[in-house]
Amino acid sequence: MDNRKEVREFLVSRRAKISPEQAGLPAGGNRRVPGLRRSEVAALADVSIEYYSKLERGTLAGVSAGVLDAVARALQLDDAERAHLFDLARAADGTSALIRPRRRSKANQWTPHRSLQWTLDAVTAGPAFVRNGRMDLLAANRLARAFYSEVCATPQRPPNLARFQFLDSASHRFYPDWDLLADVCVAILRTEAGRNPHDKELHDLVGELSTRSDEFRTRWGAHDVRHHGTGSKTFHHPVVGDLTLAYEGLEMAAEPGLTLTIYTAEPGSPSEEGLRLLASWAASQESDSATRQLSG
Repeated sequence: MDNRKEVREFLVSRRAKISPEQAGLPAGGNRRVPGLRRSEVAALADVSIEYYSKLERGTLAGVSAGVLDAVARALQLDDAERAHLFDLARAADGTSALIRPRRRSKANQWTPHRSLQWTLDAVTAGPAFVRNGRMDLLAANRLARAFYSEVCATPQRPPNLARFQFLDSASHRFYPDWDLLADVCVAILRTEAGRNPHDKELHDLVGELSTRSDEFRTRWGAHDVRHHGTGSKTFHHPVVGDLTLAYEGLEMAAEPGLTLTIYTAEPGSPSEEGLRLLASWAASQESDSATRQLSG
């Protein structure tokens, strides 16, 4: 990806989100652009307007951590946005490839260690799966495979949650809060693009989704990023109906760049009973499949 373009569009989009009132400045009149002026960001960051304008044109190479921090404070960036700015700066310096742990280039060449699959299979109360920053589903327990049965039905391997979100009409039924989860999905991909700007598979995925989905293309242009570690989501599963599940995402120390996610339901809730029904359905599906293989 074009680093200068990414930097320019990210900084401009963040500046447009901050009103003078939010920054503690007088609103004034005659504003031709939304948000703050470049001169106001420069003053808040305690740098010259010429220097800030250079940054906003996409030149982050050699910028000190102190200046990046000052710009992040001036633009009121959250933790994910600040990390993204630093990732873009490292990419501009050409150091991102040196400081990021080496990772496997192709998702379809990665297989989980036996101990990881054992760990996933030991989680029986809820779906547990491993994904990368491109939203590829790389490993899962039985309940996760049943939970994402429509995602896994695609002939493409590995299954990809972003493709399902934007290219499969079934996603609108599966995700009752479709717009919100679409925002989250694109923000995760944007974050990954900042961390790994030379990931060809990610470039190809973004190109495919931008070409085939107006909803994706609009969100990609917003340059929103986020950390996706914990929270709750609502789903409508085709077999067991509505489920409200909490999730925890854990970065895997042994596999840099991969995230282990576990969904759970509130004890005693209808969603917990729904997961029990889903587990029974998954077991019956596997039993039927085994019977067919034996009879064949």
